[in-house]
Parts: sequence; structure tokens; C-alpha cells
Amino acid sequence: MSSPVIPPPLEALRNQPFSFYPPILNIEHNQWQYRKATWTDALVVNARTGQEIWIPRRFLGEISRIEDPVVIVGLLKELEYKEGAVWPHRRRVIEMPIAVGAPAGPPSPVQRAGPAPVVGIRLESSAESHVLRMVGGALVLGIVAAFVVVNFYRDSVVRPRIAYMAKDRIVLSLTAQDDYHAVVHKLGAPGRDHWLGPAGGTSYRALWYPDRGCIIILMAADGADATYIGALDANWNPIHSVRLAKGDAGALLRSLPRF
Repeated sequence: MSSPVIPPPLEALRNQPFSFYPPILNIEHNQWQYRKATWTDALVVNARTGQEIWIPRRFLGEISRIEDPVVIVGLLKELEYKEGAVWPHRRRVIEMPIAVGAPAGPPSPVQRAGPAPVVGIRLESSAESHVLRMVGGALVLGIVAAFVVVNFYRDSVVRPRIAYMAKDRIVLSLTAQDDYHAVVHKLGAPGRDHWLGPAGGTSYRALWYPDRGCIIILMAADGADATYIGALDANWNPIHSVRLAKGDAGALLRSLPRF
């Protein structure tokens, strides 16, 4: 029992001229009419020359809905007419002859027996790239800021203090029993001498040594003579302190106002 014939879409164009796009090569006039169809092919006739050819149905595409100036039937491949039939057209690459004395061209690529290796390629959208640039810029700024802070701290605090300790170890040798005369005997006369506090109560005496970059602090309580409790740097930061009856004098030095 023969299989029923499935009519191609050209059946709707019976007795109505149409054109193929792209045109069939090697045929001058591109005006056709539908004749009949089989399971695999459709027979069309040239409207001007009367030439009949079979078109494989697998090459037939959609029919245009616009009929002005003519209905267009799309072809899925570019076809050419030769030897009484239509075939898919293959464009040939013509190799140009090498001129005399011209250098030889690059060698032809080696034919691979198997499939080419697969190389993973990561595609990034413009938004992702912009975010990555922002994150990278923030990291760079953070590193630069940290570097500046570390160098500032090292130059302004660590280095001066190390230099001070190396130069004036005698300051660190002062004790809680050293009074004004003992300090002057060890360090010399101060550049300035200031008092803070009422007479007869707890008062403080600041002996400034600009050449040494330090301030010696003495404390007098209950009418007793003022004795050494610690030393400050030029920025009024404690660099040395002694033990008192109520604990270390460092906290007391940090609470002292400038005077």
C-alpha cells in the first residue's frame, strides 16, 4: 500500500506565479508555477520557458504573505541547476597563483584526525567587569591607606621613642626618690620650670628639657618635697613612669593637663 502524499506548501499557490529566494542559479527567469508533488519533491514549471524541475521538499521554506509585486517562496539553501536537476550550491575558493619570486605563503593547516580540543572561555558581562574594577580599586585604596597609616605611626611614634630611649637612657634611670636637685644633677638645669596646683596640697612640677625632647614631672603631696613620678614626650605622651603607693603613675600622667 503506497503512502499518502503530503502536499508541500506550494500547493496553496496552484495557478499563481511566484519566485524563489534566493533565485536558482543557472536559470535565467525566476518566475514559477506549481504543478504537483510527491512525498519528497515538488514539481514546478518556469512561467516563461516552460522548463520543469523537481525541487526537494527539504529545501522549501516559508511563503511570503506579501503578494506585491510577486509571491516569494523561500529556499533553505542556495540551489543551482545542472545536469537536469537542482543541487545545493557550493562556492569554491580559487587559490591565486604565486608570483615569480614572491615568498611562499604559510603552510596549510594540519588536518586533525579527531575533534579539536575544547578550551574553556569565560565571558563576562560589562556589569560584572565594572563591579570587578570597583572591587579592585577599593582593595588598592585600602592597601595604600594602610601603608600610609603604618608609616605615619612608625615615623611619629615608634621611631622618635626608640631614638629618645637610645639617646637619653639616663631619663629612664630616674626613680621615685629623685627630687628636683637629683634630677638637675643627672640631667642639668631645665629649660623651663612650671608648677600646677595649690601650695600645701597635691601639686605638680614640670621640668622642660627641649634639647632632650622630654618633660620631667615631679609630684608633691601633703607638704612633702616634690619627687619624680614620670616623663612625657614633647606631645605630652607618657614615656616613663614609676610605681606609687596607689599603683603605677602612668594613668596619673595621662590625666594631667598641659601646664
